[in-house]
Amino acid sequence: MHTASNELDDLALRDPLNYAIASRDADVMDLVRDALANGRARLAFQPIMTREDNPKIAFYEGLVRLLDDAGRIIPAAHFMPLIEETVMGRQIDCVTLDLAIKMLIAQPQLRLSVNLSARSIGDGEWRRILDGGLTHRANPGDRLIFEISETSAMLLPENVIRFMTEMQPKGVAFALDGFGAGFTAFRHLKDFFFDLVKIDKSFIRGIDKNVDNQVLAEALITVARQFEMFTIADGVETAQEAAFLGGLGVDCLQGYYYGVPKFDL
Repeated sequence: MHTASNELDDLALRDPLNYAIASRDADVMDLVRDALANGRARLAFQPIMTREDNPKIAFYEGLVRLLDDAGRIIPAAHFMPLIEETVMGRQIDCVTLDLAIKMLIAQPQLRLSVNLSARSIGDGEWRRILDGGLTHRANPGDRLIFEISETSAMLLPENVIRFMTEMQPKGVAFALDGFGAGFTAFRHLKDFFFDLVKIDKSFIRGIDKNVDNQVLAEALITVARQFEMFTIADGVETAQEAAFLGGLGVDCLQGYYYGVPKFDL
C-alpha cells in the first residue's frame, strides 16, 4: 500500500527542497491535530479603538491560538493556509466560536469579533454551538461580530446572505475582512448585509507617506459610507498612520500601535 510516508520518501529522492517543505507541513499538521485533540486552544484579544483624540476600546477581536505540549504558540501562518478549507479548519472554527461565546457570557460588557469561514455556516457542530450560545440569558449575540473575508464570502455567497438574514435579528453583526483587497466585493456589496468593513492592511501601511494608499483608502471609506457601514483601518502601526486615518474619517482603528493580541483583557 502506498502511504503518505512512502510519498514523502519518493519526494525526498526527486526534490529535496520540496521534501523539506512537505515534511515541515506534515509536522505542523501533527502539532495542530494534537493541540485540538487535547484542548490546547485559547483566544488572544486585540483591541479595536475609536477614532478620537483620546481613543476608547470599541470592541476586541478574538484570535484563536493553538499551543504545543510545551505551551508554545503554533504560528497560525504555518497552518491556516493548509487547513482553512478542510475538516480541521471547521474544527478550529468550532473551537473559536465556543471560546468566544463562553467569554461573552462570562463578561457581559465585552463585545467581541471572531473570524468565520463561509464553509462553517453549514457545519452541524458549529451551528449547534452557535444556536446553544444564542439562547443563553446573557444574550451574547448582541455583542458578537463575525468577520468574513471577501474570498470566503464569495465562495458561498447565497449561504452567507441567508445566514446574515437569519442572524442579524438576533443581534449578531458582520464585518467584511480585507475590504478592498479584491474587486468582487464592490460588485456584490449591495447584496450582503455587512455592518462593518475592515480596510485591508495593504492600504494602511505607510499611508501618511503613500499617496496611492491615501487615495485608495479614502475611496474605500466613501464606498463604505454609501452602504452605511462602519469602517475599521486594520494594521495601524504608527502614530502618523493613526493621525492620517483619523483625518480621513475612519471610524475605528486596529493594529500593533494600539496593542498586540494578548490572552488577558
